[in-house]
Amino acid sequence: MKPTFLKSYLLLPAFYLLFWPLMNWGAENDTNPNIVIILVDDMGYGDPGCYNPNSKIPTPNIDRLAQEGMRFTDAHAAGALCHPSRYGLMTGQYPFRANPGAWRKKATIDQGRMTIASLLKSKDYQTAMVGKWHLGFDENGYENPLPGGPFDRGFQSYFGIRASTDIPPYFYIRNNRAVKPPSHRIAANNSPGWSPIQGAFWREGGIAPDLELKDVLPRFTDEAIGVIQNHEKRPSDSSSPLMLYLAYPAPHTPWLPSEEFNGSSKAGMYGDFMVMVDSMIGRVLNALNKAGMSDDTLVIFSSDNGPVWYDLDVDRFGHDSSGGLRGMKGDAWECGHRMPFIARWPGKVKPGSVSNQTICFTDLLATFAELTETQLPHEAGPDSFSFLPVLLGKQNENDPIRKNLVIPSAKGALSMRSGPWKLITVLGSGGFSKPNRVIPKPNGPKGQLYHLVNDPGETKNLYLEEPERVKQMMAELEQIRTSGRSRQ
Repeated sequence: MKPTFLKSYLLLPAFYLLFWPLMNWGAENDTNPNIVIILVDDMGYGDPGCYNPNSKIPTPNIDRLAQEGMRFTDAHAAGALCHPSRYGLMTGQYPFRANPGAWRKKATIDQGRMTIASLLKSKDYQTAMVGKWHLGFDENGYENPLPGGPFDRGFQSYFGIRASTDIPPYFYIRNNRAVKPPSHRIAANNSPGWSPIQGAFWREGGIAPDLELKDVLPRFTDEAIGVIQNHEKRPSDSSSPLMLYLAYPAPHTPWLPSEEFNGSSKAGMYGDFMVMVDSMIGRVLNALNKAGMSDDTLVIFSSDNGPVWYDLDVDRFGHDSSGGLRGMKGDAWECGHRMPFIARWPGKVKPGSVSNQTICFTDLLATFAELTETQLPHEAGPDSFSFLPVLLGKQNENDPIRKNLVIPSAKGALSMRSGPWKLITVLGSGGFSKPNRVIPKPNGPKGQLYHLVNDPGETKNLYLEEPERVKQMMAELEQIRTSGRSRQ
């Protein structure tokens, strides 16, 4: 069984304790900050030490971000899987309103829809993306341009891969073209001692001659550092800030830690790979320092969805990747979508601070709009709410920035938050944990209702005990679902 819900408290650096009253943390700033978003893949709420003091995985660089910034305890991906999560992050729209699952066949962000990149580009940002896209291209042969991807949705430069490093074909993309097409073949692979979807797992398929799966993570780090260095070298009369979206395809499978990281954790291959991810993040943060950009940069760190980590793994290693939350990747339960989420912005965000505000990836668009003093068009970011006042310490913790939150699971179940209450429209996980669906019994509950403050592990279903609350939340959910927006 998983341990009880874990909370950690960070000590403020002595410098900030001494000089905090003298520092200016207001919203006013002469220029817009650089923005660096670092999104990792399939990392659990309980993996970083700043979220789980009992973690068996050293994460000094992520922990340093938390010490120097704000750690959110109730932040959520827009979906419990890679592509819906990323769709919400890019567009400010709940993914159940669109069809991000069509990414294998076409671009899933409609042309003309505002994205965080197109918004910031319109405000004179230099926009760059490195890493995993997973939102589709309008493919017509890999020798031809790949329209509908990052290069056509607001990013002025892109280097990455179309999806995960266990989903073929495997090839690098520069802007809107394959660097080299996937003309070779790679056999499928699995790791003994792990489930079929863990370890050094990848699927058989096409692969480009210039790509080795073990090199993808460090290659993306090198590319991101190159973006930062090139920005540092821009003409002295250029005042354009940088927006970099670095989407690592790790610690998603295949778990491929470099030799120097073998044995670096006490959580097996997964933990060692997570240590490598943390080290790559450290390299990017150091590049910001060397470029003299750290003080003028808002760094946002999170993961796209929950981990693939079973109770058997918890028992074997004594490491709870879920941090005491229920379920795993794909689930409507909290572990599927409640994410580590950290924001560092020197001089603006109070170091070592913690927020219990409920926020979602969809909120980035409205936050960046407020940051750049942009009025969002009515049709843009229909489910996006700015948490800039939270970052700046101007929003009371008891004054929520959003009244509700709706998140789809891997199997189509919807979960809805209203304050501390959480409603799930089905019985079961709605995702990958067994059972994913349970047929209701006569006179039994038809769904799930939990009070997350009293029961963060979702152990006591209050569906039958709170019929009026269920009725009210179901009506609210239906209104959100059918109206096409939750932002007024």
